[in-house]
Amino acid sequence: MSSMFCFQCEQTAGGKSCTGKAGVCGKQTNTAALQDTLTGALVTLAQVAQKHAPNARTHRIMINGLFTTVTNVNFDDAAVEEVMLQTRREIAALAPAAADYANFAMTKIWEATENIRSLKSLILFGVRGIAAYASHSLALGYTDDSVNAFFYKALAAIGEDGYGLDELLPLAMETGKVNLTCMEMLDRANTETYGTPKPTTVPLGTEKGPFIVVSGHDLHDLRLLLEQSKDKGINIYTHGEMLPAHAYPRLKEYTHLKGNFGTAWQNQQKEFDSLPAPILFTTNCLMPVKESYSDRVFTTALVAYPGMTHIGEKKDFTPLINKALELRGYSEYHPGTGINGGTEVTTGFAHGTVLGVADTVIAAVKSGAIKRFFLVGGCDGAKPGRNYYTDFVKQTPKDSIILTLGCGKYRFNDLNIGTIGGLPRILDMGQCNDAYSAIKVAIALAQAFNCGVNELPLTLVISWYEQKAVSILLTLLHLGIKNMLLGPSLPAFVAPDILKYLVENFNISPVSTPQADLAKILG
Repeated sequence: MSSMFCFQCEQTAGGKSCTGKAGVCGKQTNTAALQDTLTGALVTLAQVAQKHAPNARTHRIMINGLFTTVTNVNFDDAAVEEVMLQTRREIAALAPAAADYANFAMTKIWEATENIRSLKSLILFGVRGIAAYASHSLALGYTDDSVNAFFYKALAAIGEDGYGLDELLPLAMETGKVNLTCMEMLDRANTETYGTPKPTTVPLGTEKGPFIVVSGHDLHDLRLLLEQSKDKGINIYTHGEMLPAHAYPRLKEYTHLKGNFGTAWQNQQKEFDSLPAPILFTTNCLMPVKESYSDRVFTTALVAYPGMTHIGEKKDFTPLINKALELRGYSEYHPGTGINGGTEVTTGFAHGTVLGVADTVIAAVKSGAIKRFFLVGGCDGAKPGRNYYTDFVKQTPKDSIILTLGCGKYRFNDLNIGTIGGLPRILDMGQCNDAYSAIKVAIALAQAFNCGVNELPLTLVISWYEQKAVSILLTLLHLGIKNMLLGPSLPAFVAPDILKYLVENFNISPVSTPQADLAKILG
């Protein structure tokens, strides 16, 4: 292939694939080719690890390599090449006769028959999502042998020529099972490190003076920055998926963690254009950087963009702190609003909080005060049609609760749609990985009412964009969750036969209009 082939995100060109000189995300052809070569090296590493015992270093290299290829993580060819070299060195370290292991060519997957390509892609993208959660866990010192072993099992399988639907379909469901284990590990890592999240109202305005905006998902990087920047006259603001950090007790102890700046990731080019402060990107959700603010972007961990200042493994944030002091921030209070005009949002309704008031919730259901739950969450994005989720929430009945998570909540989390039984109708459960909280709550409610999850008055309305959403979707399928609405469009990598299987076995439907979908659900 002389041009890139990539269809792993929701915004892929024409709803089919990015095949030109650059992807919709801004990834260039050469970067796409390098990421494919890196993925091929990871497949080879997995094949080697099946025969030669991998170690903690191997696990880290595998996780870092997979996370590097997630959408909007790494746009820097040199950084991708370095991860690829580490992978090849690890292959040689595990198997000195490494010449016997030729680098796997990803074209074998992209040019396979439609159904095989679809299932292998589904597994690959799901594993990439798991790697993101494993990376956050590893930063806090948490790891799981079964999760690590599955990376090798899954990648070795997609590198096999003889695997058909009978082998690949169960492996796709197993990907969802392993992701559940990984999300549970990350939940434990976060709560044991930072405490159980508590409902917290977060202002959207920005105070006078120097400040730093932190984007991404990695709470460990945020805590390190908070520690290094305290007592320096600098305020810290979250952005995007970092918003739920405000709910963790041990992060709230830092009084200069002030609020949330801006909205979801796809608005950053506009919101950062004249920002008098630096921005730190800790994970995916980086968009191509505009020249107007390129001198203010800092990256760390696996995130990289050509020409941007990168904070290395020593995590010395001095250049970032000095930049904030140099820019001075706003000269007076700067008001901020959500997309619906709200000036504050509330987060922190993880499973620990919701299950803590489970008796109240159950009583409200039994009395008829709460008639239905909607989980409206997932990824946000720039593609037209995502206003569906705003309109959907606005039109939900007043006797319903909206559970939400991920950056998709920015479409409606500043709405004031009332309360039920002392609880706000919108309950923000956290980041995308906090889908584990929603699962815990759903299972607890099913047990309380002595029924299956699919018998609950619960409807999942999911928005997806990248590979972490794919892994969560596979988890929901593994759990047998049915009747989900998925949008704003269906994954391009899901072949018609595979989609037919999902529809027949799980009744997955694409979103249509809020009015039609609500009528169907409530009818």
